[in-house]
Amino acid sequence: MAIVTVPKKACAVNPLKMSQPIGGALAFMGVRKAMPLLHGSQGCTSFGLVLFVRHFKEAIPMQTTAMSEVATVLGGYENVEQAILNIYNRTKPEIIGICSTGVTETKGDDVDGYIKLIRDKHPQLADFPMVYVSTPDFKDAFQDGWEKTVAKMVEALVAPAADKEKDQARVNVLPGCHLTPGDLDELRTIMEDFGLKPAFLPDLAASLDGHIPEDFSPTTIGGIGVEEIATMGAAAHTICIGAQMRRAGEAMAQKTGTDFRLFERLCGLEPNDTFIMHLSQISGRPVPLKYRRQRGQLVDAMLDGHFHLGGRKVAMGAEPDLLYDVGSFLHEMGGHLLSVVTTTHSPVLERLPADEVLIGDLEDLETRAKERGCDLLLTHSHGRQAAARLHIPFYRIGIPMFDRLGAGHLLSVGYRGTRDLVFHLANLVMADHDENHEPTPQTWAGGAAHAPGAAHTSH
Repeated sequence: MAIVTVPKKACAVNPLKMSQPIGGALAFMGVRKAMPLLHGSQGCTSFGLVLFVRHFKEAIPMQTTAMSEVATVLGGYENVEQAILNIYNRTKPEIIGICSTGVTETKGDDVDGYIKLIRDKHPQLADFPMVYVSTPDFKDAFQDGWEKTVAKMVEALVAPAADKEKDQARVNVLPGCHLTPGDLDELRTIMEDFGLKPAFLPDLAASLDGHIPEDFSPTTIGGIGVEEIATMGAAAHTICIGAQMRRAGEAMAQKTGTDFRLFERLCGLEPNDTFIMHLSQISGRPVPLKYRRQRGQLVDAMLDGHFHLGGRKVAMGAEPDLLYDVGSFLHEMGGHLLSVVTTTHSPVLERLPADEVLIGDLEDLETRAKERGCDLLLTHSHGRQAAARLHIPFYRIGIPMFDRLGAGHLLSVGYRGTRDLVFHLANLVMADHDENHEPTPQTWAGGAAHAPGAAHTSH
């Protein structure tokens, strides 16, 4: 059991965590023709926009209420009203998702009250979907913003349960922010192979998977539709992925009467066995031979990979659910989690197979990795300098990942995703060994006596 600690540093050095508002904004991007709106200064939105563009390499729809110093002091009603009207008239979205920021939360703007006044004043907006989420960036982190936003969308957009019989083939899927669009596509394929009809909320696989739209759109170019969200109460099953989605699952159960099953992990052999058997149970179908074969491939990959990953001293920094999922699997492969840093509190942290989990920054991660002799580092792209200074292999996980292509298609769930993760990590370790730790030709030839410049004798 891990002990969770918080350092008493005066400031964050090379921060690991990202703020709640952009976590909420990303959740809204999984809804079709949505426009995320950050209620705050222009800079808050600009930084989040740049982060997402660099990670996904796609056009990102985000707007701001552009609060100035004066507007912040006097109150943001006029800015919120003008922003909503401009977005509604110019971009024609199907939904506007509003996330607060630190400056407007400190002022105490009653945005729910603002929305009510705007609906009363502008009849065309009376029934238009607008969802507001309180996401101050001076507390919590990216994962918390996503969690709150998905739960709020369930509460605001899902229609109450009807008395009619539920569709046994329909499954509501509430994925955590640690899953990539590639992960969601894999899960969709697995469920459809069992004859199920999954609906993802949010569905980043349909909006940020890198496809080219036929026409330009100022809003999101895919995702789950507002009308589809409204009908989620007709599904007979709900699956939540990641501990962060418990709140959304409880909101769905309360709204629709549909019980949910929470899967905290989908990386590894045992978690996927449990997941596959659950799908077989709710669908009433046997496991397709395709997945029996994939399971065998994963077992073989684990046998091959443990020679390279077993005994590795791992440093890892990520959001709690991603940390727990991948970190637990590395432990199962024989790795030792010696330097572990995360961004926010979560109930899964205490169950992580490590002595200590620090809620800190990348400086903390690097310092502990150096002290404890770690020889493998996993975190997002801002950890690349630390890996270079430590001279250890570096594997990128999480957001942002701006110095590699294909971040949105990385796969770590299911038998296939776990198998590929084993190969990526093992190959990384092997390449590092070949480059930095192989004996030199001089050593093989007899050591320093045969080094260049050494005296030679004839035999």
